[in-house]
Amino acid sequence: MFSFARRAISKTRAVVSRLRRLGIRLFLALTALQAALVGVLVAMAELRKRRRGPGEGFPWEDMPEVELEDGNGALRLYAYGVPLYRDMLREIEGARERILLETFIWKGDEVGRRFVEALARKARRGVEVYAIFDGFANLVVPADFKRFPKEINTLHFRPFDHPARALDPRGIFRDHRKILAVDGRVAFLGGYNIGSLYERSWRDTHLRIRGSEVREVENAFIDFWNAHRTPDLPPIEPKGERAWNANLVLHRNDPYLRIFPIRGMYLEAIDRATKRIYLTHAYFVPDRALRAGLAEAARRGVDVQVLLPEGSNHVTADWLSRRHFHELLSAGVRIFRYKHIMIHSKTATIDGVWSTVGTANIDRLSLLGNYEVNLEVYSRRFAAQMERMFELDKTNAEELTLEEWERRPLPAKLAERALSTLSPLV
Repeated sequence: MFSFARRAISKTRAVVSRLRRLGIRLFLALTALQAALVGVLVAMAELRKRRRGPGEGFPWEDMPEVELEDGNGALRLYAYGVPLYRDMLREIEGARERILLETFIWKGDEVGRRFVEALARKARRGVEVYAIFDGFANLVVPADFKRFPKEINTLHFRPFDHPARALDPRGIFRDHRKILAVDGRVAFLGGYNIGSLYERSWRDTHLRIRGSEVREVENAFIDFWNAHRTPDLPPIEPKGERAWNANLVLHRNDPYLRIFPIRGMYLEAIDRATKRIYLTHAYFVPDRALRAGLAEAARRGVDVQVLLPEGSNHVTADWLSRRHFHELLSAGVRIFRYKHIMIHSKTATIDGVWSTVGTANIDRLSLLGNYEVNLEVYSRRFAAQMERMFELDKTNAEELTLEEWERRPLPAKLAERALSTLSPLV
């Protein structure tokens, strides 16, 4: 009896061991396949990019500043980097007390140097200047450029600067925010990083804010600085009163505190939509709840339109996005692909009333990971400008139909399936 039981247990263990080895081999084979596919896709994308060269020229309008209906602020949209950088540098030059500048990427090129030089000039004249940029995002930027003049208080955000921090999973997330606040009177936020490429060759969206909400943008910067500054950097004390404004709400994702309000903001706004939803996103890999929300909105008669780059600067994100096209198109969601140039915007407008502009993409990293900031706006005047911008962008885009999508080649379908398990990493 006992001998039989031992033989059964031994056989079971042998089977389990074989299954474990098989599982490991399958996992390694899939990982190798995915790595090979990503390598091929990246190589092909780089080849196309070199053949085509950097693009310039796309439809955009110089939008006038719009005052909010309640009189508690004014907003200006930017769809082109040249006037945006001009106005940001002008505000820096006019600073009297304090400048707070935070960005994900800060290129060491002509535009990047212009910003450093402008900040250094004001710092030498007695203005408090604080700058933050993400360490990982700027690994390829020359080290000598990243050594800013000593007058600029600079936080080079590196969560892994101490071995113990590498064990904290919250440390893998990046500071993806782009913020400029000057003297508590004006602030900028949106998708634009700092660099010559973005000035003329990318279509992006940024926002200038005047009014009480500027203090909220300042506070977002100050909280991040004080939480992550190194001992050699001074703390920042808030200035002025913070205000409650029902028509402007600043949302901040903070992975260290495990706070992610931007995803909830999107889900609530999509659920309330009755007429139209216009989304523009550089990287669009919506999770199950967001896909279900968009599909359900389309089924109840809402005009749901999504504008994406035909080919972004992250080809893996493009292919992970493709995995969900059939589901969305089948539900009645309309998808438009922006041609010839990278569109990097992270915006939405719904029902001619609600809008958001910010730094968060519709993907797992932005909505459940990185440090992000989005401004939620309730204003018909501003929504009208957002809708105008969306329609103008569509003049440089082609609509993707369900019939066209179903005719894509079989190898493309297989590649999408093979890469699908990478979605949680993007």
